[in-house]
Amino acid sequence: MVDVSSPVAAPLPAPDRPEGTRALRAALLEAEFTADGLLDLLGAPAYAALARSETVPALRATRGDRPLETLVRLFLLQQPVARDRLAAVLDVAACLESGWLREAGGDELAATVDVRPYGGPDGEDWFIVSDLGCAVGGAGGIGSRDEGVVLGVGGASTTLAAITVRTPVGSALDIGTGSGIQALHAGRHATRVTATDLNPRALHITALTLALSGAPAADLREGSLYEPVDGDDRSGDATYDLIVSNPPFVISPGARLTYRDGGMSGDDLCRSIVQGAGEHLNEGGYAQFLANWQHVEGEEWTERLRSWVPRGCDAWIVQREVQDITQYAELWLRDAGDHRTDPAEYAARYDAWLDEFEARKVKAVGFGWISLRRTAHDEPSIVVEEWPHPVEQPLGDAVRAHFERVDWLRTHDDAALLQSSFVLAGEVVQEQVGLPGAEDPEHVVLRQGRGMRRATKVDTVAAGFAGVCDGSLSAGTILDAIAQLVGEEPVLLRDQVPAQIRTLVEQGFLEPAAPTAPEADPVG
Repeated sequence: MVDVSSPVAAPLPAPDRPEGTRALRAALLEAEFTADGLLDLLGAPAYAALARSETVPALRATRGDRPLETLVRLFLLQQPVARDRLAAVLDVAACLESGWLREAGGDELAATVDVRPYGGPDGEDWFIVSDLGCAVGGAGGIGSRDEGVVLGVGGASTTLAAITVRTPVGSALDIGTGSGIQALHAGRHATRVTATDLNPRALHITALTLALSGAPAADLREGSLYEPVDGDDRSGDATYDLIVSNPPFVISPGARLTYRDGGMSGDDLCRSIVQGAGEHLNEGGYAQFLANWQHVEGEEWTERLRSWVPRGCDAWIVQREVQDITQYAELWLRDAGDHRTDPAEYAARYDAWLDEFEARKVKAVGFGWISLRRTAHDEPSIVVEEWPHPVEQPLGDAVRAHFERVDWLRTHDDAALLQSSFVLAGEVVQEQVGLPGAEDPEHVVLRQGRGMRRATKVDTVAAGFAGVCDGSLSAGTILDAIAQLVGEEPVLLRDQVPAQIRTLVEQGFLEPAAPTAPEADPVG
């Protein structure tokens, strides 16, 4: 990857002043400068507007002089604040000395960085640090076009955090850490966290995010992709139980912005980070990424992604969205605020994007999630699917359960499956579709109310089978009863239905029941 980072003019707070950072954290908490406090202060409409990068409602809601209003205007909305007003909330001298504040002219002070409250999964009060204008900003795009600018929390960041498997692990690696949100989450369940980034400014900001959030420090390393950990014995080895990355996945004609443009051709950066995970994962370890991929003329996108999966890994890849090349170019031109520049410059940049895509015969770009698990099995499972519909986050447990079901299915042939018992997953409902008054439905749909919220068509036999699965009877026994009810040969159903049962297990509609322990012999 090409190093496109350059110094951003604004100075950052010192990462080696722990006393000042602890005092600032205490002041923020005392004023209830938290995710819950922000919602209570602003109200739902203004709070939601911040997520859309619109600040006017929040500015209107913070015109008073309460400590929380002062801090929101200072750190979140980047408004200069009078020194005497701040002195009632913060240790101004300490914040100036450690670099969290700067003189703004006259008797006013300003923040040097964005600080956004962020609620952890167990109610933790965390704070995400980013460059000015990059936690929230105007509708014109990011707050700075400096190549090394560091963004705060966005939809991609929270999506990756929500799909990550959160089992306790010894070691975790966050590649392209940015503002440090993935390292912050990993610190809750990993003994050791290593965070890397090509941009040294991002590593500095990650250190600030962790410190201000009261989280353990991470091992911060500068470099591209896996280079910072390859052949390095500082941590004992270069393999991990968990690897996560929200990489610079944008497929662009150049490397303008380090946080989004990978500097490689097409989707090569995403391919490289996925393929490199295999040799850096411990047995049973997970690697989870967000990625963009090209849809190329004459090539199945599913096969393109299958070719990315490293040897020795199971994979579950979900395409969440597809955009044609014009939609994609416009999205990222707006992200950088290019639509607010000179029309001729905007048109030239737009042309450059389309030229790149046409040269590589790219007709669309997909976006989604890639989850890998290191396995010693001879025949890895690779599932590539499209699911653009709403899901229920967080999905970390659903990802883990998917791979557990993969293990179960690969160790149970049809004979073993028929001897097993199943339980219908929670909140699964049945829908029957057909003409009014018809004796039988045209088809039956099973729909999940949780997790991926899948819907799948089944025949009446499979629907009946699923409906009576409570773990008390084996699959074979249930099918024999259904055969007698519908007048079919039991052998025929035992031969035909296991394929449908496997699909229902794979997709999480049915769960294998825990084996029942044999009864003990009576004593006496």
